Amino acid sequence: MLEKGVVSLVRKYAIEHSGKDDIHGYSHTERVYELSLQIGKKLDVNLLILEIAALLHDIGRKNKNETTSSKNHAELSAEMASNFLNSYDFKLSQEEVDNIIHCIRAHSFSNNIVPETLEAKILSDADKLDALGAIGIYRTIAFTLKKQGGIPQVIEHLEKKILKLKDLLHLDITRKMAEDRQQIILDFYNKIKNNK
Repeated sequence: MLEKGVVSLVRKYAIEHSGKDDIHGYSHTERVYELSLQIGKKLDVNLLILEIAALLHDIGRKNKNETTSSKNHAELSAEMASNFLNSYDFKLSQEEVDNIIHCIRAHSFSNNIVPETLEAKILSDADKLDALGAIGIYRTIAFTLKKQGGIPQVIEHLEKKILKLKDLLHLDITRKMAEDRQQIILDFYNKIKNNK
């Protein structure tokens, strides 16, 4: 894992550039970070890359929300992460920096970039896992309410995105982890759709 001081610096930057909500704010980042490490420790990956990428994967969301940028949040996050990493001497090779930036770009459901490295696949899958299960239901409802939506929009978001996430996972280990979470989503979806 990263040296404690470097983790603190990266985490501090992530907190400063993340929203305060539970949907895509810093609490989401920490959950994705923990999931990424849990998965990464079971596979042969560069944990240094994974830690930095997980902490910085959504830092562009706050800027996107505050501006009218048409760029995907993952692209904004990658740009910010690149600038941040190049402004400090983290003693990372160019290959490591490139992998971190690729992880961030490829994590997004809607950015349509296929993760090519194991670290990128882990981050992408961890981000999707956080949208499933009880936390996923909470985030879906919070997201819908934030957009002034109601039950029909919750159902629509589940159908158009959340229910598809399990099939988009890249790794066997994460597909296994998603089984219980997916069932929680399906149970909720069936009940809310049938007004039960």
